[in-house]
Amino acid sequence: MNPVVIIGAGITGLACARRLLQSGVRALVLDKGRGIGGRVATRRTDGLQFDHGAQYVTTRSDAFAAVMRDLVTAGHAAPWPDGTGRARLAGAPGMVALAKALARGLDVRQGIHVAAIRPGGNGWQVQAAAEDYVGTRVVVTVPAPQVEGLLGIDHPLAAEIRGIRMEPCLTLMAGIDAPAPFVTREAPDEPLAWIALDSTKPGRPAGSDTGGALAWVAQASPAFSAAHLEDDPAAIAARMLPILCDSLGVTADRVTHAAAHRWRYARVTTALGRPFLRDAGGSLYVGGDWCIGPRVESAWTSGTAIANDLLAEKP
Repeated sequence: MNPVVIIGAGITGLACARRLLQSGVRALVLDKGRGIGGRVATRRTDGLQFDHGAQYVTTRSDAFAAVMRDLVTAGHAAPWPDGTGRARLAGAPGMVALAKALARGLDVRQGIHVAAIRPGGNGWQVQAAAEDYVGTRVVVTVPAPQVEGLLGIDHPLAAEIRGIRMEPCLTLMAGIDAPAPFVTREAPDEPLAWIALDSTKPGRPAGSDTGGALAWVAQASPAFSAAHLEDDPAAIAARMLPILCDSLGVTADRVTHAAAHRWRYARVTTALGRPFLRDAGGSLYVGGDWCIGPRVESAWTSGTAIANDLLAEKP
């Protein structure tokens, strides 16, 4: 019997587990992926590195600002001068470094696909393919549209989040051997709503380290992403790459690498409006950035708030 089982090793799940550990409560964190961090993600390939999910972090609350200061001091994050003049931080040497830092000392088990969560015994049965896990309390931090599949269509918490809306995002990762005309470009109404020179982020491989190629990340607008969401990754890359080349003023022969990633639930547009939900018995929680807003800080805030509530109700 585990005191707390957390589903999802994104920032919400990791923040929850870390806060619990600080108070002496060990949680078991289960994640279906091979890596941790959820949309705070970094991919390395062909000598290039791409942050293909969350691009940077900003802070609003004093509590999260303190967390980020600690990460900067420890070398896991650093300021990113992206040409906008805004105070943005990036994980170092990749965005996933933020998640890895939060996960240190936690019991995180990867490659575990949870199929259902059901009441059982004195707690909950977390049903996975290879085995079941039993927890006194369970925290679900998956994207809102996936909660119903775990809890069941008739569960009261599933009903409470049906009004939440999330948009998809298609991401292109490209290596281009040509001078950079800019560091970032935001154009919300264009097919490529965000373009960033990932090579300028702190601790990233420079062009000289990769045979001259620079790492670019382009993220499509919600409309473009929705229109091509079901295309296979190769087709997505083929659609996005000519637009990126045109934006950078380069020809296709300068491209050394191109790959795409599909984020089906990338950005919340209609949020819950509070940090989390819990069942009437106080033993089942659901949370995520979708509770508050589309920011890394929102994910951390939700997970930390869940942990504080668990600690306040601890038997």
